[in-house]
Order: sequence, then C-alpha cells, then structure tokens
Amino acid sequence: MPTHFKYCKDRYDAVVIGSGLGGLTTANRLARCGHRVLLLEHHHRLGGLATWFKRKGHIFDVSLHGFPYGMVKTCKKYWNREIMNSIVQLRDIVFDNPQFSLKTTFDKQDFAALLTNRFGIDPKRIEAFFRRVDTMNFYDDRTMTTRELFEEFFPGRSDVHRLLMEPITYANGSTLEDPAITYGIVFSNFMNRGVFTFQGGTDQLIALMTRELEKNGVTICTGARVDRIETKNGRTTGVNVNGRTIGAPAVVSNSGITNTIYNLVGTDCFTDEFLEQADRIRVNNSSCQVYLGIRPDTSIEMIGDLIFSSRSPVFDSAELLDVNTRSKTFSVYYPKTRPGHDRYTIVASMNSRYEDWSKLDEEHYRLAKVALIDRTLDDLERYVPEIRAKIDWQEAATPRTFNRYTLHTRGTSFGTKFEGLDVSRSIFKQIGGLFHVGSVGIIMSGWLGAINYGVIVANDVDSYLRSIEKV
Repeated sequence: MPTHFKYCKDRYDAVVIGSGLGGLTTANRLARCGHRVLLLEHHHRLGGLATWFKRKGHIFDVSLHGFPYGMVKTCKKYWNREIMNSIVQLRDIVFDNPQFSLKTTFDKQDFAALLTNRFGIDPKRIEAFFRRVDTMNFYDDRTMTTRELFEEFFPGRSDVHRLLMEPITYANGSTLEDPAITYGIVFSNFMNRGVFTFQGGTDQLIALMTRELEKNGVTICTGARVDRIETKNGRTTGVNVNGRTIGAPAVVSNSGITNTIYNLVGTDCFTDEFLEQADRIRVNNSSCQVYLGIRPDTSIEMIGDLIFSSRSPVFDSAELLDVNTRSKTFSVYYPKTRPGHDRYTIVASMNSRYEDWSKLDEEHYRLAKVALIDRTLDDLERYVPEIRAKIDWQEAATPRTFNRYTLHTRGTSFGTKFEGLDVSRSIFKQIGGLFHVGSVGIIMSGWLGAINYGVIVANDVDSYLRSIEKV
C-alpha cells in the first residue's frame, strides 16, 4: 500500500515524479538495480492515463484499448510473468466508413491479403511497403512525411491511406504531415502479430505493478504533488513537496517535458540554446471519451472488440479533431475482458483539441458534454440497436478532464510531437541528475512506448548514480 508522505525518509538515491507507465517502469528498474527509490504521485491512484474508475457497478478503463505484441516480451523482461500472461489478443478489429467496411485481425498477413484482394494492390508493392516500414528506426530521414510515404507506394489511393493511417492516429495522435518514421515504427509494431489488451483490466494491471514495485523496495506516495525540482550548481539535489525537501542526486520527471522545464525546474537553470529547442516543442492533441455502461440484465452481441467508425467521406486529420467529428473508436468490453465481472461496457474515444473545450463557461461546457454523448449514442446505434434503452450509465470526459487528473499540458493524451524526444533525451546534459520519461516524439507514446522508454531512462539513471559513487 502507498505510504503517507510524512513517513518518507529525507533522502533517496532517486525520486520519480509521476506514476504513468514510464514512471512506474523507471522506478521498478532502478529498485531492481539496488537503488533506494521514492515514487511520488499527485493523484490518489497510480497509472497516469493508464487508469480506471467505477460507476454503478461498472469499471471503465480510460486508456486500455490496444497495444502491439511487443508488450508481451517487454512485460516478461521488465515486469514479471504474471503480467505477461494476462496479455491477450483482440481478434475482431472492425473498420466501418463510407469508403469500406471490413473486419481484420490487424496483422501483416491479414493486411497484405486485404490490400491484395479487397483493394487490388500489387503484392510486390505491398511487400516493398512493409519492407520499408519494418526497417524504419529513430535515426532515419525525418524529412519525409507519412503522406509522402503513402503517395510513394499507393498514389492517389485515399482508401488505402485511411486503412493504414486511421488506427495509428487514434493510437498516438500522429497525422499525415508528421515524419514518416513516427508512423512506420508504430505501425510495424502492430503488424507483428496484431492488437493485444490486458485481460482483467487496468485496475488489475496497476495492482500487479504496485505489488512488484513494493516487492522490489520502492517507496510509493500518492497525494504528493511535487512543487519544484531543486537544483544547485548545475545538479539536482531533490524535490520540494508541500514545503518539505526530499534529497536525491537523481530526479526522474514523468510529468510532461514542457511542464518539467517551465514549471518544475524553471528557465533560469537552462541554456538559451536548450530553451530555444524547448520553445519549439508542439504538444500533441488530447481526447474526448464517452463511457457507457450496459444494464446488468442486458447483454450485447459480438460486434467487434475495437471499431474504427466514421461517417467522414475520407480520412482527414482535421476532421478527426473537430469538436463535432463524425469519427471515433468504440472499445467494447465483454465479460471475457474482466473474468468474474459479468458486465458489458463501451468506451468511445475521439481525438480532440484542448482549446475547443478550455474556454467554455460551466453551462456551455455541460451542454457540450451532453451533445457529445448524444452524438456518440447516435453513432453507436448502427452497431447496437436501441442502445439508449440498454444503458444505465453515461458519462463524458474532455481535454479539461484529462488536464485536471493528469496535469498534462493542455490535457494531451499523446505527449509531444517528434521534436519533444530530442529535448527529453538531452535534459540531463543541462542539469546533472535530472532525467525525463514520458510520452514524447510520438514513438514513445502508448503503453508499449512508455514502458520501453522507462527502461531506457532507468539505464541512464543507473549509469549516472554509479558514476557519482566513484567520485
């Protein structure tokens, strides 16, 4: 169980600020390496956006919708076998839009067959496309956009572009104008074996992770919001929480990179050149979600595990962000998702802009959420007839909701655009002992990206701590 902040020691080897999956993984890896680690979370619950809430007997997952097969190996190696064994495949992925309607297992073999038989693409061209994206890495050319990549292999085929792009946009907020490598790396991860999820729900996952953290000796404090990262002579010295300073030679911020620089540390501690880089960081978009609970005396037929639904004529990144978007995903949670919890829930997700919601007064904000729920129910009616009579709970979350609960800048669901990764990776060169882990650069977003980045940063922190021991 988390410890009350007043019982924390005055000094640790490392303090981790924030308990998103990146922060949790960094803390766990550092503790396994033998370091004394304090994990501070401002909320009463761990997980960041990997969280859940309960309403009227329902359990709603906020961000558990799907991740690549690589999560299996990552959880086995960096967490434990019990977590790994709870990962299961989602086999019924549905696309439904004016250009095509189909069902897929969302893996390379099935996509290749669809592109050949359904879309009439030459198999050699398909093979060349997959070969290109499979070999993409962080050091590749960053000037080519995803749009240019698609036009090279599938010129003028907006339907193919939609099939390839729409799921990735929902997964990490990327657009056709972002660097092609941010698309290729994520897409090829999914194409490995398809889409997977965590059986038992986010609450079970975070419970297992918490148990592992405590077993490895991590001190966990919730309800502890860090006010400032303390520095002296170009090095971190600790953190300040409610007027109390906890000393530590290493501090890992799992807060947003812009929040870390401008609010937790302050611009006086960085060079002008670094701040110029930071000023160019673009925060990624946020999300709206609608949570629907099905009455306990009602069931729904198998309509798919994940439905990419749209009434927009073509894929359009701007349309996906519009407050009145006609595009959304439906994540359907059947009783099999949470064995022993015999309930059905549906979570609708839409990409969204913070500024469309942040300036509304309370009454207009309330009415906008009501309209959001109504539009969602109208769209869901196509798959679950008479849906309004079948639900006993409905609730909406907006970018304001995500900003309030996660403290993410502008309520971002996907961190930053690509330029944020370089800043995140180089912050330790500005202040010794200061590290950042979080959703940056698009490719480090999502559950798998966040955990893998947590491992990378933990290795950096471990090396730093061992280096100063020798001084």
